Amino acid sequence: MTEPAPKVPVLGGLTPYLQVKDARAAAEFYKAAFAATEVFAYPPGESGKTMHIHLHINGSSLMLSDPFPEHGHPHQDPQGYNLTLQVEDADAWANRAVAAGATVVMPVEDMFWGDRYGQLRDPFGVLWSVNQAAV
Repeated sequence: MTEPAPKVPVLGGLTPYLQVKDARAAAEFYKAAFAATEVFAYPPGESGKTMHIHLHINGSSLMLSDPFPEHGHPHQDPQGYNLTLQVEDADAWANRAVAAGATVVMPVEDMFWGDRYGQLRDPFGVLWSVNQAAV
């Protein structure tokens, strides 16, 4: 039987929970790309899959797991959403993510609404935005 997770603070008012192929590799990527801190993870099971990883990124929580089709949770490619990081230096965040292996979807630019904004896709197919509010 799996032990209960320790009491780790969940940050932010909305917590995305992503199912990605190879959640462990995704967590390592998010550490390099977005300065994530891993606050809890169950060890991989006998199948090598991870059922839960909890990260803190930029003042918010992000949860990850591998797909478990045998339990009704098959993998589906990410589509129709992005995760937006509100940051003080969009260029620095985007550059760090690209150096870690993200691809640029929309370069960071000054936008018509006044903010500095860009989009990146991580190696797991998730679309991320970096947004720097206009001063």
